[in-house]
Amino acid sequence: MTSTLSTAASNADDADLTSLGYQPTLHRKLGRYASFAAGFSFVSILTTIFQLFGFGYSFAGPAFFWTWPIVLLGQLLVALNFAELAARYPISGAVYQWSRRVGGETVGWFAGWFMSIAQVITAAAAAIALQVVLPQLWDGFQLVGGDPALNTVTGASNAVILGAVLLVATTAINAVGVKLMSHINSIGVTCELVGVAAVILALVSVAQRGPDVVQDTQIVSGSDLGPVGAFLVSGLMAAYVMVGFDSAGELSEETKNPRRTTPRTIISALLISGLGGGLMIIGALMAAPSLDDGNLASQGLPFVLTAVLGTFWGKILLVDVAIAIFVCTLAIQTAGSRLVFSMARDRQLPAAQALSSVSPRSGTPLWPSVIVGLLAIAVLAINIGNPALFTSLCSVCIVMLYLAYLLVTVPLLINRLRGDWVRTGKTMPEGLFSLGRWGLPVNILAVLYGALMVVNLAWPRPEVYDPAGDNGLLLFSAPLIVGAVLLLGIWVRKRKAADLTRAD
Repeated sequence: MTSTLSTAASNADDADLTSLGYQPTLHRKLGRYASFAAGFSFVSILTTIFQLFGFGYSFAGPAFFWTWPIVLLGQLLVALNFAELAARYPISGAVYQWSRRVGGETVGWFAGWFMSIAQVITAAAAAIALQVVLPQLWDGFQLVGGDPALNTVTGASNAVILGAVLLVATTAINAVGVKLMSHINSIGVTCELVGVAAVILALVSVAQRGPDVVQDTQIVSGSDLGPVGAFLVSGLMAAYVMVGFDSAGELSEETKNPRRTTPRTIISALLISGLGGGLMIIGALMAAPSLDDGNLASQGLPFVLTAVLGTFWGKILLVDVAIAIFVCTLAIQTAGSRLVFSMARDRQLPAAQALSSVSPRSGTPLWPSVIVGLLAIAVLAINIGNPALFTSLCSVCIVMLYLAYLLVTVPLLINRLRGDWVRTGKTMPEGLFSLGRWGLPVNILAVLYGALMVVNLAWPRPEVYDPAGDNGLLLFSAPLIVGAVLLLGIWVRKRKAADLTRAD
């Protein structure tokens, strides 16, 4: 009986996809928890907060905590709009598909273009985080030898080796099929959730000061950037972390009952990440041996854990962080491969036939997974010669990701103002997630937040883009790289349009 009901539900989901213009080719294996895991593991607060805690603290001290709820609120505005779109358009390629359906083919193409490149770079950035963790667990992981710090030659080179091995592993898992990927991802997310709870409880249990530590404004007030400038820079830490919650939408065609499952998992992935991350930050500030000895800024959260919990328990938690990095990289690569598949299926990319093919055995788009993995490894190689350039590139990729989000929320807002959104909604099934009369104000605020964040992320600050002061050109990394990506996208799109014209 259960099998019959499951088959009937799957057939209904496939019929729904057909009504949206696509034949079902991917295997629909994901339930609600697996869908949630896809979004949560992309955000991966254990991975990103371990990487970036020191960055945020170095600019604003304990007061940088307040940037976290601000960014969470802003991203929640975006996520609510995405949840509405996921309910109406449960199609792989999420951001690309949503954007093209509310903004047209050209807008949608560039949303997908920016997002796909951002996901490749984000996968590389996640993979490189192993260097922050593994050599601390065992010096044998420092294969190159020498200083394991990421800003050194030996540390940067070793980070590329560890990251490349990880990307080969995630590519192999994606090649086997979505069922294996989802099992590994769900187990990893469970471990991460347990790890987050353990970190919070451990830090609170050894707290040396109260939660009012977040009112300490000494560092932000004394900054050379000025209080406002320092606060804005420290907020980039939260901006880097709370992205990718939309990746549950990338797996819509592999999710059961996606119109109702995906909107919930997009919002829950962000909210649980936001709550857990906020408690980790405040717990670390309460438990740190000292707030002014420089270790919080230079070594961040790993220092706090090993200092207050001892080497053994600190390393146990670092193992959990390594697991989180693994599933984070896996989730990003999976999301990126589905986006590439979705664009190729619409004949929007070079080698579209190969990139849109699906293995009949595994139900997986193999070549997109391979391409995303190879490109991420190529991006990793930049870190060997110039870690500062790699860091700048990672910052720029977040700019591109926020631009892709804007290419969804801006045309959606135009649709709302024209009344198109309401008219289209009348043709949709009843009972879908909807913001109702709150849709317009939430959408307006989401656009304003996104635009301000793009400016803040891209602003040419030496502290972000050229901390060593070695290359003034790096200051303008964001506009230069975004401009280059845009021009390359125009060229690729024109070439593809010309090829389609000749084929027709």
